[in-house]
Parts: sequence; C-alpha cells; structure tokens
Amino acid sequence: MKYSILYSTVIAALSLSTAQAATITGKVVDKNNHPINAASIHIHGKDKAVYSNENGEFTIVIDNDGQLHISKDDYIDERVTVTATQTAVDVTLAKSSIETVTVFASGLHKTNMDMASPVTVLAGDELKNNAQATLGETLKGLPGVNATYFGPVSSSPIIRGLDGPRVKVLQNGLDSSDASRIGADHATTNESLTAQQIEVLRGPATLLYGSGAIGGVVNVVDQRIPTDQLNQLEGAVEIKYDSVSNGKTAAFNLAGGDQGFNLNINGLKRQSDDYKIPEMHLDDHDEHADDADHAHETTKKIDNTFIDSTVIDIGASYVSEHLTLGLSYGNVNTEYGIPGHDHAHDHEHEDGHEHQVAIAETVDEHSVYALLEQDRWQALAVWTPHNNIVEKVEARIGYTQYQHAEIEDGQIGTTFKNDSQEARFSVEHTLGQWHGVVGYHYYFSDYQALGEEAFTPSTETRQHGLFLLEERNFDGITLELGARVEKYELDSSDIDTGHSHDDVDHHEASSYLESFNNISLSTGLVWNIGSGYSTSINVTHSERAPSAAELLSNGLHISTGTYDLGLGYVIEDGEVHFEPENIKQETANNLDISFRKYSDNLGFTVNFYYNRVNNFYFQQATDYMFDQHDHELIHVAMADEDSAPVYQFTSQDATLYGVEFDLHYSLTDELSVKLFGDNSRITLEDDNYLPRVPANKLGGTINWQIADFDISTTATHYFAQNKIAFNETSTAGYTLLDAAISYQFNLASVDSSVYLKANNLTNELAFVHSSFIKEIAPLPGRNIAIGIRAFF
Repeated sequence: MKYSILYSTVIAALSLSTAQAATITGKVVDKNNHPINAASIHIHGKDKAVYSNENGEFTIVIDNDGQLHISKDDYIDERVTVTATQTAVDVTLAKSSIETVTVFASGLHKTNMDMASPVTVLAGDELKNNAQATLGETLKGLPGVNATYFGPVSSSPIIRGLDGPRVKVLQNGLDSSDASRIGADHATTNESLTAQQIEVLRGPATLLYGSGAIGGVVNVVDQRIPTDQLNQLEGAVEIKYDSVSNGKTAAFNLAGGDQGFNLNINGLKRQSDDYKIPEMHLDDHDEHADDADHAHETTKKIDNTFIDSTVIDIGASYVSEHLTLGLSYGNVNTEYGIPGHDHAHDHEHEDGHEHQVAIAETVDEHSVYALLEQDRWQALAVWTPHNNIVEKVEARIGYTQYQHAEIEDGQIGTTFKNDSQEARFSVEHTLGQWHGVVGYHYYFSDYQALGEEAFTPSTETRQHGLFLLEERNFDGITLELGARVEKYELDSSDIDTGHSHDDVDHHEASSYLESFNNISLSTGLVWNIGSGYSTSINVTHSERAPSAAELLSNGLHISTGTYDLGLGYVIEDGEVHFEPENIKQETANNLDISFRKYSDNLGFTVNFYYNRVNNFYFQQATDYMFDQHDHELIHVAMADEDSAPVYQFTSQDATLYGVEFDLHYSLTDELSVKLFGDNSRITLEDDNYLPRVPANKLGGTINWQIADFDISTTATHYFAQNKIAFNETSTAGYTLLDAAISYQFNLASVDSSVYLKANNLTNELAFVHSSFIKEIAPLPGRNIAIGIRAFF
C-alpha cells in the first residue's frame, strides 16, 4: 500500500500543472526589422533547439509555461516568457560587441555574459585560429591565463598564477584523468583543434567540479555525443603545415543522423620535428661553457621536441523530444620527446670523470621520449519532462584508462598509469521563484607510478560530493547561492618513509589512509545596469585537501631536476621521516567583481579579484641537496654539480589579487580593434615570492575584413618578471608579433577558407618564466603556417 502511495505521489509531482503540448510560431529580427537566419531557439531547461529560417521564422512545440532562449552569434541573447496557450511570439535581437556563447560548465545554461564568476569562451573561428598542439599554448593569450610550457610538447593552463591540481581540466564536463596535473612534462590529452569550444572559468569553481577546481576550470567541449537531432550529413576538414617544426596536421569531423539516431566521428593526425628557435648562445646554460671546446656554442633548434599524435573519437546518440541517450569512445595515442629531461647519461672521459650531459648536448637525438595512450568512454542520459518542478534530469558517466611511459635508450624507465571512474547526477528544477540544480558527484582514481622516476607513490583517490546551486531574478538582478559538501580520501600502501645514512639501500614501506571533509560556499550577484551593461559580484569560500603529489612525494623528479618531498615528510639531520600529522586543508576566500559592456560598437569586460588563501601549498627550496651517487641528502655547502636541489612542499598563508580585461571597438563594419591584458600578484605571509609566477601581459589586435578576406595583426608584450623566489632567476620581457590572412570561398557548395599565419614575426628569442626549463627551451622562432578548412 505504501509503495502505491509513494508511486502515485511521484507521478503526480512530475505531471504537476503539465499542459497539453502547444505549437508556437515566431520570427526573429534585428533592430532594423531584418530577419535573422539560423538563430537558435530552445526551451530553457531543454537541450533540443530549433533554428530560424532565412526569413527569421521558426516553429517550436512546448509542453508547459516556460521561457524561450534565443541566441545567435554576434547578437545579445534574449529570454522570452511563453505560455502553453500562446500561439505566436516575435523576438528582436540587438547587436553584441562581444560574442555571446552558452557556457556548458555553468550548470544552468548561462552565457558568458550572464555568469557571476568571470569566464571566457573560445569558439568558432577564434578557436580554430588559436588552436595549438597543447592546451596551454592554445589558451595562453587570454587575460588571466598563461601556460607552464615544457616546450611545445607539453603545456598546461595556468589561471591567475595557479596551476597543477588547483586547475581542473575537463572534457565535456568530466575530468580529463591524465597525469598533466602531476608533472609539467606530462602532456594533457585534450585536443583543441577538434573541440567545439573551450571554456575557462577563472577563480574557484568548486561547487560543481570538486575541490580540485579551487583555482579555476578549463572545460573542452566537443560534440562526440550529439545532443541535437541530425537530419543530414555534415562535417569539416582541416589541413595545416607549420614551418617552425615541419609540422603537418590533418583533422576531420563527420556527423549525421536519421529519425533521432545520430553518429559523430572526430579524427586528428599530427606530426612535427624538433622546433626551431632564434640563435641562442649556450654559454649561460651549458655546464661546459668554461671549456675551450664548448665556448660560444650556439643552437637554432631544441632537440627532442618532436610530436607524433593520433586522436580518434566516436560517439552515438538517440535524441527524442524528452530523452537523450549517448555513448562515446575516444583514443589518444601520442609519442613526444621530452626536452630538458636530465637523465643521467653516463659517458666516460679521458680524465675518468662521469657526468650528466645537458639536454642541449644529448648525443642520441630523441633518446628520451614519452608514449602516451588514453582510452576514454563517456555516457550521457538526459530526461527533460519540463513540468513546473523538474526541468531536466541528467547523468554523465566516464571511465578512463591512461598510461604514460617514458622511454630511454629503447627501454621503459618509468610508467605512470591512471584508471579513473566518474559519475555526475543532477536534477535541474524550479521551486517557486528559484531555479537551480542539485546533484551528486563521484570520482575515483587508481594512480600508479612504477620505475626510477616514480617520485610519487601509487595512490587511490576517492571523492563523494553533494552540490546545490540556486538562482532567482529580482527585476534585473540575479542572485545566485551555492554549496557543496565533499568527502575526499587518499589511500596509499606504498609510502617510502625515507633514507638512512647507515644503509643507503634501506627503505621502510608504510601505508597511509586519510580523509578530509571539504565545504564550498558561494554567493553571486549579476546586475543588468542598463541596456548592454552589467556588473557582477561573486564571493566564494573553498576548501581543498592536498593532492597525492603535494602530500606524499619523495623522490628524484628528473624532468624538473629536483628532489621533491611532500607535506607529510620532515628532514632531520639529513634524514627523511614520514610524519603526516596536522595536515590542514587549503582554504580560499575569494572576491570577484566584474564590469561588462556588450552592446553597440564598444564592448569590454574588466575583472578585479582578491583571494586570501590560508595554508597555501607550495614547493620551497631547502638547505639540502640530493647526492645522486650516494643516494642521500647532504647540506648544500657539501654538494657537487651532479646533486639535485631538494624542494619540499610546505604551507603558508598567501594573498592573490589582480585585474584582467579585454576591450573591443568596431571602428567600422569592416575594421575593429581589441585590447587585452592582465596584472596579477601572489604574496606569501613572509613576503617572499612563489617560483614560476607568470609575467603580466598587455596586447592588442586589429581585425580588418575586405570582401572575402580577413586580416588580423596581434602584438602581445610580456613584461619582465623580477619578483622571484629563492634559487630562481629573473626573466626578461619580450614582445610577440603575429599576423594572419584568410580567404573565404565556396567550392562546389562547400564553404571553404585558405589561410596564412605568421607567429613571432620578428623572430624574438623569448623565455617563459613559468616554465621549469625556461633557460634551455625558449619559445619557437618565426613560424609560417598555411592551411585550408572546408565545411559541408
């Protein structure tokens, strides 16, 4: 009996106030009453959209009273309330000076102009024009974003000076689950060229995506699982050549469907050789610079920076009026050289010494390289009953198998593995005047590090999170409230407790199991001041437990040339002991204030932020060096040139603050200019500086359209970085000048374009302060790229 009552109650709730399906016809026009073709119209809470025809007309079926969301590139989005008894609606869209794009990572179908937290979206031609071999290099030109730059083979995003485990990298809303958060020489598995858009959420985004997003989120979105009904075959092809590395890239996308069943295939092949640089003297970087045979040596190429990558993604879906089911499989297979990888290549010399050869003098080209492979499965289920309470029920599930093997002299030296499982369940709803999403998030990672470079132990990580995000409108003001409660657990049975002077081969193994309860809270306010103007304030409180690398590292990190120790270790008289007591969570209290103008000829976005972080984890130089011959820690005064500096993770209160901006101005319909830049500071409680904090930047772009030609020129100045940490060198400023021209044409009813791009036109020798290997791997020299794109 009680089950019948419960069943009846659920059915009644889901069908509450559900009206009979009604058809609404409408028209979308601009302010001059000209029809707008291909505008997207969908019911808020549903993924399925219809599009206006060349006369601006559309027809859509609704089940209930609701809200239509109308969007079109280069126009300001409109939201129109409709009822089930309504038969017609007319919509007028105003021109936008800033492209308005729906942000999938927002959780509530928000656009980049609607969000309380700062966000930038790269999409369309802008994304295609900026796409590089690595995610970091693709995004580094955005305000507030930089890159770790381990050469062109590996480069991860840095957001407001934060990287590693503080920046969550997602693929379609689920963790990328590679090893790029652990070491700078580990490449990300996200491909920019096959993406539909890339979203960068600045500042803490921990509510939906977990404590690892305390610094920001990068979400790479593609349509490997189609969410629209496809009724015809469509696709795109691009072929590209880069002169700086003899790089050849080919990518394609093919999608089609019939009667709700859809199939999508993405593919990419990239091959490049070692990249060229402006002539660089090795005197300042080569340990043999004092030798007569090595004096005044120069190089114009960085050895061991080749790439050979293949990517394939296949996805299928079924899309109906209320239900979407999809499944995808993706494979990334990449082989790339590792520059600056200071493995101990032993060479016997006449004086009988054995020494380490710097990467600039590596005898066997490509002798140290990585083999990366990832298999990734994702499933999607969406139900949109669209009644007065439940708008959408969604489930995203992912399973990833990742392996990164480092090869030296044909032998596997170290293997990193990560098998992960992730699930996100959410219900989008309306309760009275509040609209929101509530959900559960689960993540499990089985990470293994095997071999001589396994400076972090094999560890299992589990996260369970409950989250809630609600919003309400008050006459032009949108209030957002959010909370997340998360249990975070680390489990390792392979803890190395340290070394002993009495027996250098003696290691004690121990197990470690610890859990943390993290709480995140947010309050946001978006105020539409007037037509085309808005301001937002976002206040967040976020907690983060240390990652396995930050807490449990104990070993020689070959790629960075350091010996890394985690928070759980102490050094006593040169001996290392594992004493992980009183580990406190990293707690951030962040304030963001944004000002936006997005109408008429002038548009801008300006973000100010202030972040106070208690127990900020960072690596700090110690007074010890690691002797690679005797495998022990010795005082720096007793170390020889083969010893590696010992860096230990510690915690200290820190303050982060800064400003980011971009400004667009259309001089005419054909000519526009853009200015962008950022300025950020990170200070520690003891007034010292963090290592590898990115330099500030300031840049400008001129875009000119002449008939079917698009011409652009960009100059970006990176300022000198003199605020440096102990044992770190300053980095000179530099300016990069880029230019591009493309020609649009139609070939046999296929929209096509051919382009020519030049990067670093002045061939400037530029060093990236945020790079671990900045002194031996500068940015590429002058590069000429030519390519062709076709859309059908």
